[in-house]
This record gives sequence, C-alpha cells and structure tokens, in this order.
Amino acid sequence: MAALMKPAYILTLSCPDRVGIVHAVSGFLLEQGGNIEEAAQYNDHGTGLFFMRVRFACGDHSEAVLAERISVLAGNFAMQWKLHAAAEPVKTVILVSKEGHCLNDLLFRCKSGLLAIDVRAIISNHRDFYQLAASYNIPFHHIPVTTATKAQGEARQLEIIESEGADLVVLARYMQILSNGLCERLAGRAINIHHSFLPSFKGAKPYYQAHDRGVKLIGATAHYVTADLDEGPIIEQDVERVDHTDTVDTLTARGRDTETQVLARAVKWHSEHRVLLNGHRTVVFR
Repeated sequence: MAALMKPAYILTLSCPDRVGIVHAVSGFLLEQGGNIEEAAQYNDHGTGLFFMRVRFACGDHSEAVLAERISVLAGNFAMQWKLHAAAEPVKTVILVSKEGHCLNDLLFRCKSGLLAIDVRAIISNHRDFYQLAASYNIPFHHIPVTTATKAQGEARQLEIIESEGADLVVLARYMQILSNGLCERLAGRAINIHHSFLPSFKGAKPYYQAHDRGVKLIGATAHYVTADLDEGPIIEQDVERVDHTDTVDTLTARGRDTETQVLARAVKWHSEHRVLLNGHRTVVFR
C-alpha cells in the first residue's frame, strides 16, 4: 500500500542577516518531523536582510501548531514570516474595465489548473464582461465609478474583497486610480499590470503615442499597488522588439500579449508565495 502523502506547507521569512539562520530553520523543521522539498535564500548585502522560502512536508502537526512553534523560532531572529498550506489556492478578486485580454487569460489559466488561485469575484466599472464571468460561473459586480461616487464605489469594492476573504486582488487593466486609503488597505496583496512606456507616454492611447515616436521596444510591468501611481514594487517585466513595419494595431496586439504573459507570471509567483517584499523592491524566488 502506498504511503499517505503528508500535507505540504510553504514558509517565507525575512530578517536581519546573521550566522546560523539556515541551520536554525532546517533544524527546526527536522525537529517537527518536516521534510524539506524546496528551499531558496537570498542575502541582500545592501540592506543587511536575509530572505528565505521553504516548502516542506509535515504530517506530525497541524498548521496551527506549526505556526505557533514557528513564532517562537521567529522571535529569536526578529523574523517577519508567513506560513501557507501549499495545496490551498489563493482567494482572488479581479478588477477590470473595458480591455479584457488579461482577464480572459487569467480565467483560462485558472480553469486549466495553471494558476493556484480561486477567483471569487470579478468587479468592473463597466458591464462588458458579465457574460465572460458567467461562463466561468464567477460572480460579476458592476460598480460604476465617477468623481462623485468614487468613495462609495471603493467602499463597495472593499466590502466584496473582504467578504470573499481575498488574499489577492488583481487589477487586470482596471483603468481607475485607486485612492490612497484603498491602496493602504490592499498593501502587499494587489497586483497591477501596465505597459512599460511610462512615464514617457501617459494618458490615453499609449500605443498610438509609441508608434508615432517610432519606438523599438515595447514591454509590460507587473507590480504591487501603492499610493505612488505605477511605482509600486516590481514583480515582473518583459520586452519585445518592434520595428518600422509595425502598425498601431500590430503594436497594440503584441503589447497586449506581453501584458498577459507578464501578469500571469506575477500572479503565479505570488500565488505560490515566491514573492517577498524588500522595501520598494521585491525578492522573487522563481
């Protein structure tokens, strides 16, 4: 008879760098009957911080007991840490406006088992994608946003996010600027995607502006949302070469392809607990 699979957990941590951290963590997991399946670490010599991600199997203790015991270990090293059940998908809410390429891509990847997320709701300031949401049996919330109703709209958005227990919010081309208050409430759990022309080509129709200037590179950036518009900690970026033969339409299409891929990678890494915040930067254990 095959042995029963032990539940797997992912431990992420950061702390001031010092001798013996890896030894202490691995020794602790051994004492708990844990078997390390994957481990990665990084020493940031610029800040003096140490970062680590460990996936381990352990059937001797519950998640609650492990968390309680980790807290004792963490106290000895001034660690900031999180423990996650590896098999549990991250509850997610997606925000979108009128461009659906990123939304459609994320939903397909999720349905195909390529992303460890559980999309609990889709929120939009337009009605365009209610049928797409229905085809995936996901609740769709239409919340119009105007200058006069922005505060009430954000309050309703936050109510949905919290009621769904969402640990991740994805702005899949949601073309509204979030208030400072909402950014603070979603700190470290909201990911945005945008083209990488900023700050050169701001405002509407950036690909038209880029084509007019004859750019040779197009790209996309996925980052955590902060009150500083489009300046949050970067998770992933990518670029693609273009040339004079590209029209505005082909430039836009290629840009959207890049956006979907970059956002999908950022969401995947976040949902697998591979991204650790390092001030205004990130550490990504791919």
